[in-house]
Amino acid sequence: MKILIVSLLKRPVTPTIPASRPRVIYDLTCGLISKGHDVTILGTGDSEVPGARIIPVVPKAMSEMPPFENTFYAHAAMLTMLVEKLREIGNDFDIIHNHTYPEFLPLIVARDIKTPIVTTIHGQVFPEFDQAFSLFDKEAHLISISEAHKKLFKHTVISDVVHNGIDTDLFEYQEKKDEYLLWLGRLSAAKNEDGSYQDPKGVRWAIELAEKTNSKLILSGNVEDMKFYKLDVEPHLSDKIKWVGPVTNELALTKPEVVKLMQNAKAFLMTINWYEPFGLVMAESMSCGTPVIGFDRGSVSEVIEDGKTGFVVHPDNGIQGLVKAYNSLSEINSADCRRRVEEQFSLESMVEGYEQVYKKILAK
Repeated sequence: MKILIVSLLKRPVTPTIPASRPRVIYDLTCGLISKGHDVTILGTGDSEVPGARIIPVVPKAMSEMPPFENTFYAHAAMLTMLVEKLREIGNDFDIIHNHTYPEFLPLIVARDIKTPIVTTIHGQVFPEFDQAFSLFDKEAHLISISEAHKKLFKHTVISDVVHNGIDTDLFEYQEKKDEYLLWLGRLSAAKNEDGSYQDPKGVRWAIELAEKTNSKLILSGNVEDMKFYKLDVEPHLSDKIKWVGPVTNELALTKPEVVKLMQNAKAFLMTINWYEPFGLVMAESMSCGTPVIGFDRGSVSEVIEDGKTGFVVHPDNGIQGLVKAYNSLSEINSADCRRRVEEQFSLESMVEGYEQVYKKILAK
């Protein structure tokens, strides 16, 4: 098949990029090429995928550009150029697979292109998001990345579910563990009505668990608002609770650094306060043989096999539930964690899942 991958413009797609969406695009593209497909990426000029042709909309990703006076206008202008380029070249391919951020914009030209557009929805569902996608039900083939994600759509018709897959060769199994807990995530700039930070990824829960259990805890991620870090994280840092890597608005750790942290962790903490669409970090940690403790929100119970590859904690049980899960970690066999990923969340499974979607659509 001749496949066009419509990428995001916020970040490049490269072998080393740590952010989740470009990682999925990179791995999927490599997998499709390895199976003999001709793959082109419409995105940023600094993207780099072996064997793929890159059609640049902009010379480099927004994250690599100098700051804009109005970031919203700049991103909107670039996305407009991307959509127009898609209209221009779309009919040159057998299938178009859209991963743009935000995903619904390329669907504006779906009526003008004969080539079917498959759209993987990576974002969390909220009412306006749902309503926007529902405008394109007749033109779009929309993919959710978990059953839990699909269920959140009330107005939009989701065609299929394809789980994300991870590189099990990179996230290599390791039986021996250290004594620290690990939390990786985003410190969101979003605030509640009272001015407090929303903390969708649950860093506060991770810190509270470490303090309650007198455990070592390693934290890292990207910080959208430095005040969040200064108010809610920095005061808790100590000999036992440490932030690893620079405190910046972009993910700073390299893939090998993340792998090493996951391989040696006693457990990964998925202490989320939002409905996670998939959660690559859960699959990556389990691939390394590291169990996951997570609140039962979004895809958590779909990725973690409760009691076997980690523990799914009801949010109402709060810190008591997290402590109980922590005290039960000795019950988990690290080999079971690895096995679950190999069977359900491998790159091969993801690539085959999308191949089946493409073939089904083209057969119609």
